[in-house]
Amino acid sequence: MEKFSLSRLLPFTILALVAILAMFIPSLPNFADTSKYNSADIAWVIVAASLVFLMTPGLSFFYGGMVNRKNVISTMIKSFVATGIISVLWVAVGFSLSFGTSNGGFIGDPSSFFFFKNVNSSAPWSLAPTIPLLLFALFQMKFAIITPALVVGAVAERIRFTSYLAFIVLFSLFVYAPIAHWTWHPDGMLFKMGVLDFAGGTVVHISAGCAALAGAIVLKRRKSKEVQPANVPYVILGTGLLWFGWFGFNAGSALAANDLATSAFATTNTASAVAGLAWMLFDYARGKKPSVLGFCIGAVVGLVAITPAAGYVAIPQSAIIGLIAAIISNLAVYWKEKSGIDDTLDVFPCHGLGGMVGMILTGIFATKNVNAAGGIGLWYGETALFISQLKGLAIVVAYSFTVSLVIFKVIDLLNPIRVSQGEEEKGLDETQHGEKYVQGTLLIDHNGSLVEKDSAETVVL
Repeated sequence: MEKFSLSRLLPFTILALVAILAMFIPSLPNFADTSKYNSADIAWVIVAASLVFLMTPGLSFFYGGMVNRKNVISTMIKSFVATGIISVLWVAVGFSLSFGTSNGGFIGDPSSFFFFKNVNSSAPWSLAPTIPLLLFALFQMKFAIITPALVVGAVAERIRFTSYLAFIVLFSLFVYAPIAHWTWHPDGMLFKMGVLDFAGGTVVHISAGCAALAGAIVLKRRKSKEVQPANVPYVILGTGLLWFGWFGFNAGSALAANDLATSAFATTNTASAVAGLAWMLFDYARGKKPSVLGFCIGAVVGLVAITPAAGYVAIPQSAIIGLIAAIISNLAVYWKEKSGIDDTLDVFPCHGLGGMVGMILTGIFATKNVNAAGGIGLWYGETALFISQLKGLAIVVAYSFTVSLVIFKVIDLLNPIRVSQGEEEKGLDETQHGEKYVQGTLLIDHNGSLVEKDSAETVVL
């Protein structure tokens, strides 16, 4: 047993205090004017929220299958633990900061919905008038959960678990919440600039991608960059869960069971299909073999890129979005390998750049024929939206990278963010969690003791 210390007690103490404080928040009746609600819309958004939730364990499989076997569990839990941390943080203050009464278009008033106060008793959100405000808050919670979980891929195999927990909290409060407020609150500064982000190109993917880049810079390179994917079937499973859940992510962002949700569903599938094939076939054209990982990574890049555009572009144009995003991210991964930046699972090239490509192409291909509340893109002769998208993109990139860099450095000052060389060599599963991933091994009975052998080894009994 490791030695007791006050620093070890602190996380549990904070959680206990939050739970105790919650007892004193008054219970209020549900919103009375239910005539405003639409049962079909409520049913669809509940399903969509559930689909978005499924994306986080899907991401865990996606990332976990690509790292070395000694780091599978640690990588998966760093993504999945966000479901616990953000669920509590969102109820306490996250929803208020993101969607509470605006303070100058920059951040929400933390007291607006403190511990979900008034959420069940307030009128519906202005941009989702047919569903309860509580359902809107829960749907948005799932986006807040997966965003810090994405960053794990860049810092995998060397970041200390407790330090990453601290990052999740600080990133959510100081990066995610402000950007969500700017982009999706009617009084947010990017919203007022006319920036379009249907389901999270800036809020989720650019913010996470830039944070991933900052994390990779602070943590520096691994001692060994050689990665032998532990379980490619896990990657396929994770891709399938992400693709499936993304229908809730994008089509659910219509916040109603309507034609816009149907269109977003179709653009999401089309972009992902094209991008997955494009990545694989682009590699093949360059002399490589058709890669299983290539198709899976490309499909996810297509999902990322279509996210901001899903409810603003027509179905045919979603195909070119998937194609362009796959090629750019593929080349970026190649260039990254020649740099000194060790982004373990290419989060910045895939999510960061994928989100940027999607935001720019939204400014090119958006049409009011799909969504009257949207804009008219450069392809159709207008420049205003395209310029707004570029401005919004620049603001989010600069803010998310800078603040995330500060967060990582502050955490490193308070608690070493990187594991020791010995811990890294032994693997984070064992050194951080006291557990081991044994799938892909043979357990051999040797004089009454079980001895672990790699399944690829030839074992003579």
